[in-house]
Formats: sequence, C-alpha cells, structure tokens
Amino acid sequence: MLIINEKEIQTTYGMKEAMKDVEHILRAKAREKIANPHRTVIEFPQHHASVLYMPSADSVKEIATIKTVSIFPENPASGKPTTQGVILVTDARDGEHLALMNASYLTRLRTGALSGLATNHLARQDATVLTVIGTGAMAFEQVLGVLEVRKISKILLVNPTIAKAERFKESLFAFGIGEDIEIEVMENVAEAVRAAHIICCSTRSNTPVFDGNDVMPGTHVNGVGSYLSHMREMDFTFIQRCSKIVTDDEVGVKEEAGELIHANEQPGWTFDDLHGELMDLVTGVATGRTDDDEITFFKSVGAAYFDLAVAEGVYRKATEVGIGIEVDV
Repeated sequence: MLIINEKEIQTTYGMKEAMKDVEHILRAKAREKIANPHRTVIEFPQHHASVLYMPSADSVKEIATIKTVSIFPENPASGKPTTQGVILVTDARDGEHLALMNASYLTRLRTGALSGLATNHLARQDATVLTVIGTGAMAFEQVLGVLEVRKISKILLVNPTIAKAERFKESLFAFGIGEDIEIEVMENVAEAVRAAHIICCSTRSNTPVFDGNDVMPGTHVNGVGSYLSHMREMDFTFIQRCSKIVTDDEVGVKEEAGELIHANEQPGWTFDDLHGELMDLVTGVATGRTDDDEITFFKSVGAAYFDLAVAEGVYRKATEVGIGIEVDV
C-alpha cells in the first residue's frame, strides 16, 4: 500500500487536475456509474465529537474509496487539530487496497474545483472582481478555482477578524497571486458585495453574512461554508432574487444546506425551484448563464464521490511521479 502525505499531494496535484477529475466523476454519475451510499456517523457525546465514514465507487475507472473524518472540537486545547481525515483507495477489480492518503487538502481542493466548474458555467465571461467572504481554511482553494476559469483583476477579502484577512492576503501573495491582481482587505461587507462580479462564501455562520439586496445584477455566488441545517450564509432575500440555483448534490443539499432548507419553509420558494445539479450543467442537460443580469447561486455541501474523484487522481499521479511510501500491511 502507498502512503501519501499532504505535502506530497500539494506538490504534485493541483486545481487544474482536480477540476478535470471532478468533471469526470460528474459525467460518470450522470451515466449512473457512481455508487454513493449514505455516510455513517458515529457520535462520541462525552467528547462532543463524531467520526464520519463516507464510501463511494467509480465503476468506470473501477476504483473505490472511503473517507474517514474525525471531528473533535475539544482537540485544540491539547494542541491537536479539530478535524483529521484520510482516504483509503481500493482497486475495484481485485480488492487490493492501493493507497492511504491525507484528506484535508484534498477536501479543500475538490470543493474549490466544484466552485470553479460552477463559476465557469454561471459567472459572466467578463467577470473581473472576486469578493471572498470568510478567509478560513476553505477559502484559499475557492480563490484558486475561480482563477482557473476567469481573468480576475481584483480580489476583495472580508472577514470578521481583520488580522486573519491580512494573513490570508499574505498567503495569496506567497502563492504568487497578486503580481497582476489587486488584493484588498475590506471591513464593509456591503461595499465588497456591491463591487463583486463573483462572491465566494466559506464561513460557518448561523446567520446570513450579507444582505441579499446588496448583490448586483449579473453576480454569481458560490456558497460552501454552511453544511448543517441550522447554518445560513445567505438570506431569503438573496434566494428569492436568484435566477438559477445549482447544487453539487441535491440529496445532500436537502439535508444539510441551511439557507435552502430555511427557504423551503418560507412561502414563495421550494426545492422544486432548483435549476439542477452541477452535473446537469457539465453534461448540458441544464443551461448555464443565459443573461448578463442573472443572479446565480451554486450551493455545495460535499459528497463522497467528489473525494473519490481527487483521490483517484492523486493515486494516478503518485504512480506516475513516484511519490509516497510503499508499506507492507
């Protein structure tokens, strides 16, 4: 079995590869070639913690994976991370376990790839201003996904803690972003929203992070932060103003996307108003942007087959370039 750590993955597998592999998995899912059983969650109430097991399989490439993620909120007090994850990759032809790899970066990367694909179909072609609301762990790959598909000239950063936004700005500079892109930290959320052509939200907020009335016609929004039924990054006003709302996985969204669950409980909007899933845009079953004034929204809560997509890609890359450590288990 090949053991692959996060640093090795980051140096060999990036956004361009992830978007290609996620698009493959979406096309395979559209052909009903993807198995995606419901995840199993085991709770540890004494630690206010849980462990999640998320299996999936691709019958086209004959690869199966299971991602295991542990969430222990009390860990930082002892210097350990709250969330820890690994992905096990299995050959679906003979059952051989091929690789075990770190899942943290890959989770961020596949989420950014999803937003990149959605942005490519839903954002205006001439979009140049990206507003990022929430500069935590998930936000960096959101920026990379957008930059892969649009020529951005200005990035506006918004975060409750200004110092954290400034550190995020420095991390963009360190990555090489900023040489030909203006990056500005802003305190006024409304101004940043009104200036945006594309907005990426990746917060864990329980209340809306901007006023839906401030979103300008023609804006596309990616929402990846709220993933529990009580979380709401977007308000109902924004939901009502959207011409098209596209999800990464409709089953997951109906169970986990707080802003849409809330909207479904209000008069004037139901889940029947969804435009479709991202795979529908990729396969041409549903249309992307058709009007420069449309307000569009991509909502992502994640699913195991997206982890499968990037894990398969990393394993393929690892065998090509020779990374990882081979161990006998």
